[in-house]
Amino acid sequence: MKGKVWIVGAGPGAPDLLTLRAARTIEQAEVLIWTDSLVNPQLASMAPESCERIRTSTLTLEEVMGVMLARVKEGKRVVRLHDGDTCLYSALNEQLCRLLDAEVEVEVVPGLSAYQATAARLKSELTIPGLVQTIVIGRAGGRTGVPETEALERLASLKASLCLYLSARHVEEVQRELLLHYPPETPVAIGYRVSWPDEWISVVPLKEMDRVSRERELIRTTLYVVSPALAAPGEARSKLYSLSHNHLFRGGAE
Repeated sequence: MKGKVWIVGAGPGAPDLLTLRAARTIEQAEVLIWTDSLVNPQLASMAPESCERIRTSTLTLEEVMGVMLARVKEGKRVVRLHDGDTCLYSALNEQLCRLLDAEVEVEVVPGLSAYQATAARLKSELTIPGLVQTIVIGRAGGRTGVPETEALERLASLKASLCLYLSARHVEEVQRELLLHYPPETPVAIGYRVSWPDEWISVVPLKEMDRVSRERELIRTTLYVVSPALAAPGEARSKLYSLSHNHLFRGGAE
């Protein structure tokens, strides 16, 4: 009997923000390897009572992979549960390389990201016609750094809707860089543990981003969404639904 690995995006935290596919996968797991420092424990409890649950907060990648490969050899259905979406800061690539080298069958299940949950909580669209049409996802350099072409000053120069992960520890530097490109009054949504029971979200002017973060003692599980769209004018309107705009399914006004 040959096992299989599912790498699953757990979403931002709330169990009801899991995709249906993710929920079904967890419910059928025989081994659940989960990022207990970031994933809501309610999600781990969705696995069957007989499921082996392995926490990864104290393990290295090599130790995680050792356990994963051992259980696959036993023919187990192994679910690797990550916070957020699998394509963002999830170490997906390193795990896939090792699994595919070992000829293990792998399926990846996406998840909702915190920036999407934050925008939804604020009832905001991050791409407003005539104002901003681009969303950039990035992070401060920090200890691990980022490629020079992706330095924060370059990202900020686009003046797009900028979603910053893993940056709360460097918020003073981040604010300084952003103020070189965005006006001081640009709205910034600060989201802490978005969709968890202790969620905290506030929209502040960019010039207050550092002060508010420090007052709240935010150093982890914090997201910043910097965007003029958070204060969009009410008359902004999508051309797709305009009477004068015709397309394949609807003719325009004469």
